[in-house]
Amino acid sequence: MQGKGFIKFMAILLGIVCVYSLSFNFVTSKVEKDAKAYAKGDVAKEKAYLDSMATVPVYPLFGFNYQFCKTKEINLGLDLKGGMNVTMEISLGELVKSLANNTDDVNFNKALATAQQQLNAGGKDYVSLFVNEFEKLSPNVKLADFFSNQDNAKELKPNASNSEVKTYLSKQATSAIDRSFFIIRSRIDGFGVVSPNMQKQEGTNRILIEMPGVQDKERIHKLLQGSAELQFWQVYQNDEVYPILESINKTLALTLKDTAAVAGVANDTTAKSGSKLAGLAKKTDTKDTAAVKSEAAKSNPLFAVLQPPTYQAENGQQALRPGPVVGYVVQKDTAKVNSFFKRAEVKAIIPQSYKFMWSSKPADLGTTNTAKVFELYAIKVTSFDGKPDLGGEAISDARHDFDQKGRPEVTMSMTGEGAAKWKKITAEASADPNNKKAIAIVLDNTVYSAPTVQNEIPNGSSSITGNFTINDTQDLANILKAGKLPAPARIVGEFVVGPSLGQAAIHDGLLSFVLAFVVILIFMALYYNKAGWVANLALVINLFFIMGILVSLGAVLTLPGIAGIVLVIGLSVDANILIFERVREELNHGKSTPVAIKEGFKHAMSSIIDSNVTVLVLGVILYVFGSGPVQGFATTLCIGILSSLFCAVLISRLVFDTLLDKKANITFGNKYTIHAFKNIAFNFVGHRKLYYMISTAIIVLGIGFYIKHGGLNLGIDFKGGRTYIVHFDKGMQTEDVRATLTDVFPESETIVKTAGADNELKITTTFHIADVDTQADKLVEDALHKGLTKTGVKYTIESNEKVGPIIASDILYSAYGAILFSCLVMFIYIVVRFKKLNYGLGAVIALFHDVLLVLSFYTILDGVLPFSLEIGQDFIAAILTVMGYTMTETVVVFDRIREKLAESGKEDLHGKERETLINFALNSTLSRTILTSLTVFFVLLVIFIFGGASIRGFIFALLIGRIIGTYSSLCISTPIVLDLGEAKVKDKKTA
Repeated sequence: MQGKGFIKFMAILLGIVCVYSLSFNFVTSKVEKDAKAYAKGDVAKEKAYLDSMATVPVYPLFGFNYQFCKTKEINLGLDLKGGMNVTMEISLGELVKSLANNTDDVNFNKALATAQQQLNAGGKDYVSLFVNEFEKLSPNVKLADFFSNQDNAKELKPNASNSEVKTYLSKQATSAIDRSFFIIRSRIDGFGVVSPNMQKQEGTNRILIEMPGVQDKERIHKLLQGSAELQFWQVYQNDEVYPILESINKTLALTLKDTAAVAGVANDTTAKSGSKLAGLAKKTDTKDTAAVKSEAAKSNPLFAVLQPPTYQAENGQQALRPGPVVGYVVQKDTAKVNSFFKRAEVKAIIPQSYKFMWSSKPADLGTTNTAKVFELYAIKVTSFDGKPDLGGEAISDARHDFDQKGRPEVTMSMTGEGAAKWKKITAEASADPNNKKAIAIVLDNTVYSAPTVQNEIPNGSSSITGNFTINDTQDLANILKAGKLPAPARIVGEFVVGPSLGQAAIHDGLLSFVLAFVVILIFMALYYNKAGWVANLALVINLFFIMGILVSLGAVLTLPGIAGIVLVIGLSVDANILIFERVREELNHGKSTPVAIKEGFKHAMSSIIDSNVTVLVLGVILYVFGSGPVQGFATTLCIGILSSLFCAVLISRLVFDTLLDKKANITFGNKYTIHAFKNIAFNFVGHRKLYYMISTAIIVLGIGFYIKHGGLNLGIDFKGGRTYIVHFDKGMQTEDVRATLTDVFPESETIVKTAGADNELKITTTFHIADVDTQADKLVEDALHKGLTKTGVKYTIESNEKVGPIIASDILYSAYGAILFSCLVMFIYIVVRFKKLNYGLGAVIALFHDVLLVLSFYTILDGVLPFSLEIGQDFIAAILTVMGYTMTETVVVFDRIREKLAESGKEDLHGKERETLINFALNSTLSRTILTSLTVFFVLLVIFIFGGASIRGFIFALLIGRIIGTYSSLCISTPIVLDLGEAKVKDKKTA
């Protein structure tokens, strides 16, 4: 073999890189083991120990500290470690509207809404959709009239064409997405997530964020979705606002005369006996009956749900409490108050200089009642354009701190211009010593605090205080430092995995991995004897290289990734089997072992390269079109194929040459296996019409079940929705659980299935999935808890996933694109490689045949098997992998046909000669086809049994795909080549 020295050098170099990359895991593991020993079960103590080691050198050879080593260890995905994966969407509609100064033009706003609907339906490029729609609605109106102003005069002229405006908006949209990416990245870095993974989804207005180890979902929602629009406003005092509230109350009492409407208001109130509001008013509770409450709601609709702050004066009478708080409202009634303020007759009462805002957190009123009460403030609008007295642009720095009493606060430093404005504002607020005014500090239209200004603040330094935890002030300072988002950002997709589910996935994944690996090692050793041990050595080295390369590249290891590694190991034996079977053929021709080995490697090389290139191409397509777990699978698949080629071909050849140099006796089988698959002459081609009929019957049956089920069982990846994996303390009946959820999830599709054991349920619902409100997630989760509590069984939500309708449509179209593009690439590759059109057509027809058969089996068996057969992203990964199997098998047969044609000196054969040749190629490669198929099948079977419920549906698709792929390559794809070739000959004769 040529280049032995170079191969040895590369193997050693790659080995050193892998050892270095994997060594960080041993270093961090030792530190964490010491932390556990030191803490003795105390989690806080263990964390403190690890924090103290962050900057301490723990890798003596290189002097690396623990923090650095931690960033270099194996990155575990969410399904193995737990954490959150969210998809953020930047609202380009609101960006465009703000650039047009929030115009109220009817056609303009209708174009915005229609463009959003088209985007939701799978459209691309929001700006183009908007411009096209606006031109339809207002063909004679120039867009520049809305967007051109003094601020952008250099970029956009008043007489600019719509095309130029479109270019300007596209540039602004791209800039907004880029700035949002960096701002969100800064916020996450400040949050302290270990190894966050962020990526912009090119061609969309979405950002994908993966945060391993994060479990505080509500805190992350606030961190990511807050636009960070900081404002400073003057506020009205309680006694100034009360007369207006009283007028609103009287007006509502007059307008809400309808008995049904009044009853509705009464039923929505929560001024119950013993509530915080009742306690504040210091009123007698003994008469607080339903009748009294109903009567109060009729005469005082607003004050039935809103309690003005009062105190008991020296004369014993209730008086209005001084200060900026104008009302207390129980959380569930805040929506009722908002609806009152939006009524036309109420708007007429409220002066234009008033703007009502809620407190950011419930008030701490010092009572024992658990109801959450929010404070209402009346903001004073002093400017003509409605802008605040001072904006967030005045802040130069913000940091978490503690006040003199040890309470968490945020301290802020202002720019020079901001400090001057702040000095003026605070001087005016504190000018009257007998009537000092408050300044409201507002973030994203909620009041964080409204302190009364005691003195002028001349240096631009101030603080935000309130009912805060340390996490609150840390996040608030982090958001303020990162800056304001250029456009609202919403979470449209989400996947949360609990740590317990992650630990179970690690256990199941590793168990399946070890067992599958052992199965392959035993099979190769038993079937090929000493040659099998050479293949096993190459497999062990291959595994070492794969893990080392994954770590060195910073790739994330997921559960599908582990499945990908196991599959690569199973597929890598294919190269060895191809070589060993060719060596056996040469030995049967009477050649010596050294010559047979040399010829075996030479003749097998073409098939090995062709089969691996086809799977590699599919792996690349999977990576490009997929996301999340599919990309994890594709990454390990691609790395594994390249590593397998190096180990199975070059390393194993190097070992064989070393053994030959030492005159070792190399055997390629034992007395039971050496004569296997000899003298087989099955007439595959002669029975091809029977195979066509069998395939047609299965596909027709699948179509029948498709119609019966009303379509495919699409997962939320493709149709949108929310999915929860819930663990119960005992086994549950799915129909009973679904019945309890029907009432809490009205007018939505809710599906409950087992997810492995009968106490693990998968709950899928479309409830509020299209709702863009930031509170929608909490509303759905509260409803879920309400429904599950009715079961009376203790439960734990171990993971949840959300896919919005826009993402679902994008994923669906990407899946179609992946399959069609794969078929096109395979067709081109086969035609170029074998220089015959009918070969390419035969291969592509076989691919479509396999896809239809897998889909048919899924529709036929859906609801029959004890696990979910949903069509989702992982199913598409399985389909593409099945296509890879088929292509691998088909290419090997095609290669043998080409080889025999070259030996005969002919370009092609026809009639009986062609049929005989194809049967010979199929039978001569049958041993390799059966052995490879069985090896991969047993590997998949092990993963299916021990790999856990989360990937059972995915592995099932691969299992039936492996069977179908083998059947297709033997009975469909190659016989089709014969029929297509004969049809071509007939056409030529007819012509």
